[in-house]
Amino acid sequence: MSGHSKFANIKHKKEKNDAAKGKIFTIIGREIAVAVKEGGPDPANNFKLAQVIAKAKANNMPNDTIERGIKRASGEDGAVNYEHITYEGYGPNGIAIIVETLTDNKNRTAADVRSAFTKGGGNIGTPGCVSFMFDEKGQIIIDKEECELDGDDLMMMALDAGAEDFSEEEDSYEIITAPDDFQAVYDALTAEKLTFASAEVTMIPQNYVELTDENAIKQLNRTLDLLDESDDVQAVYHNWDE
Repeated sequence: MSGHSKFANIKHKKEKNDAAKGKIFTIIGREIAVAVKEGGPDPANNFKLAQVIAKAKANNMPNDTIERGIKRASGEDGAVNYEHITYEGYGPNGIAIIVETLTDNKNRTAADVRSAFTKGGGNIGTPGCVSFMFDEKGQIIIDKEECELDGDDLMMMALDAGAEDFSEEEDSYEIITAPDDFQAVYDALTAEKLTFASAEVTMIPQNYVELTDENAIKQLNRTLDLLDESDDVQAVYHNWDE
């Protein structure tokens, strides 16, 4: 599996998110609430919660904020019912887009997502229309500047912990795992005091598509920006080679 570094995109997103950290924490807080409701408050016995906590820490969410979210979700205040809904569709030039949402109002969310696609010149398709172009994988990205380990040593450590692929880019390392092996690899690397630019189970495109038409790029960015503005949108995956 060839590596495709998303480090530059992650840095760009983190810079954007630093100005709206509250929104990121709200999104992750919803994921914590759903994970606790579905599997209980103990991450040792709740794989989904452990994954969300890993994502929270990669986004620099304070431990006490994470713990408060878990406690809140465990109590009566955690009674809000959120529903997972995934939308699939196409942006300009057939760019494949998957939108994961977590909502307490399906009509509002559907209208927001449909509007984002329409205003960017795309359209929502039927379930499954583009997801076959992606693989669900655990992905850990490490900034070389934040890593004291030699690349070969890091690779052996990750592979020994259960990773299925390792790639080295100019400024980062990317570790890929099967979804079920993500937590074991994450825990092994965390035990070595490593810090992550990103750590989550995500959807990785099997192939990437380049856009050269400036108008298509502008339209796609409009769709992605509008989706980013929706509080109900948890994650957006696409196969555009930015």
